[in-house]
Amino acid sequence: MSFTDQIAELAKAKAKIAQAEAKLASDRVSALAKLPAEYGYGNLNEFIKALKAAAGKAGKGKGKKVKGAKVAKAPKAPKAGKRTRAKITPELKQQVIAAVQAGQSGAEIASSLGLSLPSVQNIKKEAGLVKARGNSGDTAAAPEAPAAS
Repeated sequence: MSFTDQIAELAKAKAKIAQAEAKLASDRVSALAKLPAEYGYGNLNEFIKALKAAAGKAGKGKGKKVKGAKVAKAPKAPKAGKRTRAKITPELKQQVIAAVQAGQSGAEIASSLGLSLPSVQNIKKEAGLVKARGNSGDTAAAPEAPAAS
């Protein structure tokens, strides 16, 4: 079977499906139109009223469950606005140094003085109370890579 034959066969199948869908739609419409007479009602409006009444009685037990009364929640605290930038003065630096020497952690110092943890760390580094990261300044001691030839 060639490629074009397969395409033609597919087109025929699609047409057959479309025809079946159209027939099903028309059969559904005619079946729905006959429902009131099958159940003994003279017109559609009476049938709809009876359906609504039946659904109202039977449907009451099968819906969402009624929720209990809502418990009042505690009001949320207002969100803090944007923090103002801390001015790092020499007095503030002395307080940080004194707190470090007293044995407080960086986070404790930051929260008590209203600074950020990185600011406290920078003050400690400036005062020589912490080691700087990375090399300790000995660039001459590092072996050099041989030149590529």
